[in-house]
Amino acid sequence: MPWPFGDEQQKEIENIIIRGAKTAATLEQIIQLEIGDWRKSDKREWMGIGERYYRNKTDILDRERTAIGASGAKEIVGNLANNKLANAFSRKLVDQKVGYLLGKPLSIQTVNKQYADAWTEIFNSAMYRRLQSTGKEAVNKGIAWWFVNYDEAGELSFRKMKSEEIIPLWADEAHTILDAVIRVYDITVYEGLQKKTIRKIEWWDKSGVRRYVMDGTGLLPDVEAGAIESHFTVIKKSNGEEEQKNWERVPFICWKYNEEEQSLVEIIKSLADDYDRNKSDNSNNLEDLPDSIYEVAEYDGTDPGEFRKNLSVWRTAFVSNGGGIKAINLEINTEAYKIHMEQSRKDIYEFGRGVDTQGVDIGSAPSGIALKFLYSDLDLDASLMETEFQASLEQVRWFVDNHLYYISGTDYSNEDVQFIFNRDMPTDESAIITAIKDSVGILSDETLVAQHPWVRDLQAELKRIKKQKEEALKRMSDGYGGMPPSKDPDKDGGDE
Repeated sequence: MPWPFGDEQQKEIENIIIRGAKTAATLEQIIQLEIGDWRKSDKREWMGIGERYYRNKTDILDRERTAIGASGAKEIVGNLANNKLANAFSRKLVDQKVGYLLGKPLSIQTVNKQYADAWTEIFNSAMYRRLQSTGKEAVNKGIAWWFVNYDEAGELSFRKMKSEEIIPLWADEAHTILDAVIRVYDITVYEGLQKKTIRKIEWWDKSGVRRYVMDGTGLLPDVEAGAIESHFTVIKKSNGEEEQKNWERVPFICWKYNEEEQSLVEIIKSLADDYDRNKSDNSNNLEDLPDSIYEVAEYDGTDPGEFRKNLSVWRTAFVSNGGGIKAINLEINTEAYKIHMEQSRKDIYEFGRGVDTQGVDIGSAPSGIALKFLYSDLDLDASLMETEFQASLEQVRWFVDNHLYYISGTDYSNEDVQFIFNRDMPTDESAIITAIKDSVGILSDETLVAQHPWVRDLQAELKRIKKQKEEALKRMSDGYGGMPPSKDPDKDGGDE
């Protein structure tokens, strides 16, 4: 296996190939152009909307109650109900997808025991928690990012980044190979008693990282953080000297929700907003309707406001000359409202590819077929998401393999390894267990154990099974004087 890290840091980068075309612009000019385009892009805006809707901060919360004024234009009114009912569809659908696909730990299968142990050490509980958080970020924003580095203890580390901070420069149209990554983020510092926000920029490519600070005139080298560095530093065991090293790839891994990198909120926002709006309007009508329209004749006053106040406070109005008050009730078309809201809810779950368990009757003991039908849309979305995540895990594997080669000298790149997503859905356990029993001798024990609904940690369960078999064999051996029983009566003395 070739040495996994690149040559020394390049000193100057003037002509950079970006998206297949050469440019004579300086690196700093390219960075500023890319940042400018990114900050005003629809993609970045949708990332913010996805995060906001997941937190149930929907557009309905900013709505003002309006009515047509004397000029014929709408005016904000304060004497009418203005209920703002936000329905957390985005949160439920996102959590549903992440819980379904990533609710259970991955099963990482490989025949090489040392390689399997290395993966078990890397994919600890913190890694699985990070993977779930990454899935949520990907669904909310279309894409999520990991940064590959070494932590302070010298351990290989994968750190989740904020998607809106990452500007990828792709080498291909399919967005599979990175030319470089620009990271833009703000930090807050104190200058005396004053808080100040500073914008920092990092340019990552195969040759290392360049750091900048943005001020009013442009980009300045970030001397404090290290203007030019390699990907990481290695301390030689022989003499303790530091050596700068680079990966042969840009040390960022993307995790896509789908091939188009489109967030869930882009698909369901208009439907969710319509649901919020109509539900809020219905609530407003229920609150306002008790104050019905009044037809008044010969009222002993001239001010409508005074009339409404008298009715509200004193429940009294004085009329003269045979006048009177007649209330005109406004009736809500409840049937039309109900039909519209039911259809809106169905559309949200259909196009959001989720499971709406409200009002679904599948029986007290649903069959596996009924459950599969109920979860079919969610399963379809999870399959597409899994395809993208499998590609990301291959990127993770490349960094892990190179890390293991560096620290141990062992090349695992030709080993076969499988990442199995154990989807978490209600199951007909008895049918699954029966199918597992019927598959004994056809499939490997590892595959069968991985599919058992009671297994949470595949490797731990396999170790327990192995230990159990060894103990049973030992008890059997002890019972026969240290030798296992022979099935052939002609051996070991025939009838003995």
